[in-house]
Amino acid sequence: MFYKFVKRGFDLFNSTLALVVLSPVFLIVCIGIKISSKGPVFYKSERIGLNGKPFTMLKFRSMHIKEEGTKESQYLVNSSRIFRFGSFIRKSKLDELPQLINVFKSDMSVVGPRPYPQSVVDRLYTDEYSKVLSVKPGLSCYDSLYDYAHGELFVTDENEYVRTVIPVRTELARVYVDKQSIRTDLYIILRTIGLIFDIIVRRKTEFKYDKTEQETIEALQKKQPSEVMS
Repeated sequence: MFYKFVKRGFDLFNSTLALVVLSPVFLIVCIGIKISSKGPVFYKSERIGLNGKPFTMLKFRSMHIKEEGTKESQYLVNSSRIFRFGSFIRKSKLDELPQLINVFKSDMSVVGPRPYPQSVVDRLYTDEYSKVLSVKPGLSCYDSLYDYAHGELFVTDENEYVRTVIPVRTELARVYVDKQSIRTDLYIILRTIGLIFDIIVRRKTEFKYDKTEQETIEALQKKQPSEVMS
């Protein structure tokens, strides 16, 4: 109970502060999107949150508007639709800044498993993984950090992504529920900042697994060795 109280206070204070301090960045990104591509500044998507409750997640739009009849994959975006400025804000995670509004509204937390649409939740979060829905989704967590460092920027084939990345992501989301604490959340926040710096400033493309990722991969390999990235 104390942890949840502290976490909500942290979320509310920091989302409010960030929305004020980063307002010039919001303005610059909005202008960049308008110059780069026709369409709205924001992308809205229905996602599943705490206890299975749906909410509208906000992002800065980084892709050209989808043409009618165009099919999209469940997990990886069509890279041909991403405009140049959109590529930058996706890679730097600036596209996710509007989710601070979701955090302020208590739809999300700063730290928590990434939210999925209902169709993906129905597929992944069953049986023992249903516990992931017992916590608020967040801006960053073990699962999204793994995806950022080893998945979305580097695995371009949908089948390979589903086979090698999704099992680890899903397990890491479950692991967070078991390990959640103030210490865990602070670690995730600091590692998020470090990863963004390494990818954007240092242009790193290869990363070692941290302790939690390594333990999770090893555990999964014992269960389904052919399905997990080694």
